[in-house]
Amino acid sequence: MTALVTGATGFVGSAVVRRLLKRGEPVRVLVRPESDRANISNLPLEIAIGDLREPTTLAAAVEGCEAVYHVAADYRLWAPNPDDLYDSNVTGTQNLVGAAVAADVKRIVYTSSVAVLGRTTDGSPADEETPVTLDDMIGHYKRSKFLAEKAVHDLIANVDAPIVIVNPSTPIGPRDVKPTPTGRMIVEAATGRMPAYVDTGLNLVHVDDVAEGHLLAHDKGEVGERYVLGGEDMTLEEILKAIAEIVGRPPPRVQLPHNLILPIAVIAEAWAKLFKTGEPFVTVDGIRMAKKKMFFNSAKASARIGYTARPAREALADAISWFEANGYFG
Repeated sequence: MTALVTGATGFVGSAVVRRLLKRGEPVRVLVRPESDRANISNLPLEIAIGDLREPTTLAAAVEGCEAVYHVAADYRLWAPNPDDLYDSNVTGTQNLVGAAVAADVKRIVYTSSVAVLGRTTDGSPADEETPVTLDDMIGHYKRSKFLAEKAVHDLIANVDAPIVIVNPSTPIGPRDVKPTPTGRMIVEAATGRMPAYVDTGLNLVHVDDVAEGHLLAHDKGEVGERYVLGGEDMTLEEILKAIAEIVGRPPPRVQLPHNLILPIAVIAEAWAKLFKTGEPFVTVDGIRMAKKKMFFNSAKASARIGYTARPAREALADAISWFEANGYFG
């Protein structure tokens, strides 16, 4: 059974590719001509050149595939042109699903995000059923992923698209080449360049557990259902303390109010836009999101598809080892 994986050169996508190969399945990957293929180098793959934003390139990519893992996304909390996020995350998803349905693909696993889920009023972990609206989405990344998942539900209803949805929390671990915003935070903390923190929290999960969750969703998930692929809830203070213990460095002791960081984020974004330096380390949307703890419950995925996750400290240790081995601490 040939499986197509989008986003295969990225963090989660490359983990999904490795898990499929380990299971002995033929894998085809969709990559743009200019993509950095370091994450999939020397793997026994079939390469399909294409772009989610160019529908004419997708028919050949999905031809003959029985499964599609649509992992690709533009994951930036800040972009100089926000339209890029919607083009990739919303329109790109519609283009790919349309091509897959036309090619009679039997199962599509769509990688959404916990970013599109609601928050509970009492601060308890949210799940797949926590109420949420588009107005609750902070920033263009979250809005684009919310609209993309809505488009997926519309495609399921209108064209019988055989889609199962997974909502990973905050993956960490090896091969975070960019790195992701969370990976950047781990690097900064491990090298002692993060002297303070704000009161927030994340649900951390090992990227390889997320990859396994994708395969479980393919095998056991129900079309139209979504499954949170999470790990362990930790406050940022707890995360930084764990990182400090792993690398043998004192943890930061200073907690700063969110509103004190906000002006710094405004300046950082203006600097990045003016000098084209890429996504700044701190963003306005990131600070706004940090005012609520991103805690989630994976009970549904555990009960219905057999999903499990290892402790967050183990995921942090794997991430730190990979970053150190690949020169990110230099």
